[in-house]
Amino acid sequence: QVQVVESGGGLVQAGGPLSLSCAASGRTVGFYAMAWFRQAPGKEGEFVATISWSGSSTDYADSVKGRFTISRDNAKNTVYLQMNSLKPEDTAVYYCAKSSGSEPRTTARDYDYWGQGTQVTVSS
Repeated sequence: QVQVVESGGGLVQAGGPLSLSCAASGRTVGFYAMAWFRQAPGKEGEFVATISWSGSSTDYADSVKGRFTISRDNAKNTVYLQMNSLKPEDTAVYYCAKSSGSEPRTTARDYDYWGQGTQVTVSS
């Protein structure tokens, strides 16, 4: 069993930065890809960013490419999402998820453990 807990959400002004963390416990996640997804009010959930087990490969949604950076520290069983140049349309609940595989995947069905989410609100 794996527990995934996100932290770092909050309220930020447009153009500002915010950093999210995702701590996994119960079993090492160092062998698995991890990802961030988000869901805005009234919208379907969407992929944000993913990172391979080693951290050597990443992928991003076009909407966040160049502004967000995903990284991981396997020694700490933690994944990070650095968000810069935030926009009001980035407002959403952000979810961290563990993949069932080791390489980056962009679809939710490839992830088997999810956190409860952390709210990110970007004011204009």
